[in-house]
Amino acid sequence: MSTLNLDDFSDLIERPDGGVRRDAEERRERLAVPPGALGRLDELAEWLAAAQGQVPVKPIERPRVVLFAADHGIASAGVSARAASTGHELVRAVLDGASPVAVLAGRLGATIRIVDAGLDCDPGLLPADVTGHRVRRGSGRIDVEDALTAEEAEAAVRLGMRIADEEADSGTDLVVLGDLSVGGTTVAATLVAALCGTDASVVTGRGGLPIDDLAWMRKCAAIRDALRRARPVLGDQVALLAAVGGADMAAITGFLLQCAVRRTPVILDGVVSAACGLVAQRAAFRAPDWWLAGQASGEPGQAKALDRMALNPVLDHGVTVGEGTGALLALPLVQAAAALAAELPERAAAEPTE
Repeated sequence: MSTLNLDDFSDLIERPDGGVRRDAEERRERLAVPPGALGRLDELAEWLAAAQGQVPVKPIERPRVVLFAADHGIASAGVSARAASTGHELVRAVLDGASPVAVLAGRLGATIRIVDAGLDCDPGLLPADVTGHRVRRGSGRIDVEDALTAEEAEAAVRLGMRIADEEADSGTDLVVLGDLSVGGTTVAATLVAALCGTDASVVTGRGGLPIDDLAWMRKCAAIRDALRRARPVLGDQVALLAAVGGADMAAITGFLLQCAVRRTPVILDGVVSAACGLVAQRAAFRAPDWWLAGQASGEPGQAKALDRMALNPVLDHGVTVGEGTGALLALPLVQAAAALAAELPERAAAEPTE
């Protein structure tokens, strides 16, 4: 039995400052641009102001892309378009600047941090600052065995908490969260189905690299079998992550919870971060108020999770590549919203709003 109880976060996490949000709304009413004319940018600015606890909202100066990497044993069941144990190739592409998230991050002024929570490769293939946090090499095949031991699951959650503290202490003012995983969408869909009480077919998507119909049926079967193993431990989030999660999933869950404790706003990417958010919400119902859904990935499991957390995606551009790319594309909109809210002039006292 784990000594870590995620329910304790419920007492540690407060909602973003509601008074500040109302102040931001009142300031918006006074701006020269008519209310409603900026669409959802107003909502983004008010969310960010509440997270920062100040009006006018500050510009985003130190955005950070944080990517958790791992290989999932379930990939060996033929549920992914990628070969099992090739997560290190995704990491290498980011490090070499050859992936979409690496290209965009450079253009948008965001730095990237990669955390190897459970890649199945020789640590020597990647830099030590990436692999130095690894909890274990790969994870168990969740349809027939636990992904992690209880001790590994707790260690992974604490790893995520530690990374969140490091980012907050270093001055990161907005996190773009993503994952670099093989088999991750299968694991994420299992967590969503377990927590939402749905069947496998309802949450099973095609993954970042779309799979064919036969692979999709294998994926459904794997999730169905994993759900049988998940249901007995639904009351314990750490046990659930050990049974049908993985080192990256547990780390992301801990990261999201501790970011909320540290009042660090986070943009979620696809189904993996959404599934971990759902686990975190089960522990602390206020935590999702600190997160923004960056994009709709097209994965049915993500849509289910975001609906449960009442998060409305900022973008819907059909981006399925993962790696935090879709969430990163939302960053300029948040930055634009902050700039407009802070820098637009207020109208003269007698000037009408229409």
